[in-house]
Amino acid sequence: MRKFAYLVPKTLDEAVSLHQSHGDRAMYVAGGTDVIVKVKSGKITPDYLISLKHVLGSAQLRVNPDTGGLHIGSGVTHRILEKSPTIKLQYPIIYDAVQHIGSVQIRNVATIGGNLVNAVPSADGAIPLIALDARVVIYGSTGERTVDLIHFFEGPGQTVLAPGEILTEIIVPRQPARSAGAYQKYGRRAAMELPLIGVGVQLSLEEGSDRCTKARVALGVAAPTPMRALSAEQHLMGKEITEATLSQAGNLAAEESRVRDSVRGLAWYRREMVEVFVRRMGMKCLERLKDMEASTWREK
Repeated sequence: MRKFAYLVPKTLDEAVSLHQSHGDRAMYVAGGTDVIVKVKSGKITPDYLISLKHVLGSAQLRVNPDTGGLHIGSGVTHRILEKSPTIKLQYPIIYDAVQHIGSVQIRNVATIGGNLVNAVPSADGAIPLIALDARVVIYGSTGERTVDLIHFFEGPGQTVLAPGEILTEIIVPRQPARSAGAYQKYGRRAAMELPLIGVGVQLSLEEGSDRCTKARVALGVAAPTPMRALSAEQHLMGKEITEATLSQAGNLAAEESRVRDSVRGLAWYRREMVEVFVRRMGMKCLERLKDMEASTWREK
């Protein structure tokens, strides 16, 4: 393996300054589950790896008491998300995704920020966050900026990050009342497997009925970047959420997807799976809402 210097800054400004000093010869590293593998294989050959592990605040997971939004530091590991009661109870769509990313050993190290910055079409972490209308906070030499996550990805392995910029935080806005989400990746195995397709559905329903007031349908491995199926979302708006309505939305999502043939799966099959899993995840949203309301009733 090529030798490199391992630099450990304590602040964001120090990390950015180090990257400016070393330019193209430097790379940021968080959990390292992807970067170190690429270094060992010779796919990348940095002279300097700048660790973000000890950057202050990078591993915080909190709910903002003023806005109700969820703030996820870029250094938060998948295991932290998986074990968080807040995630499991209030953001089950995130829990669905992170509990099947790699092995427990990988989830203990791999970070959500690294998962997003890697920008591979098969990354599970992005789809639930897109369905939740998440934004990302980016820090660089010119200061801080915020970008909607759906616009963060520019292509396979490509993001809007400029040289030296760091993704510092993911912000999930407070969801409307009576909201629930669900995500499922489909592959040959339940874990330790890149998905053939990933589908996340987040629904908000009218008080006292199953009429949809907000819908998000997010797809992974369905295009060069994670995407939203806008036609499916529009179809669900204002309608009673039923299996038939969700089947129609699934058909629209399949038509809108840009799936392709690969060694792991053919386009026609992936398209059919989009249709199936949009319906299933939508029904799971309904099931979760009923379970939450039943639990609230029992507590009273």
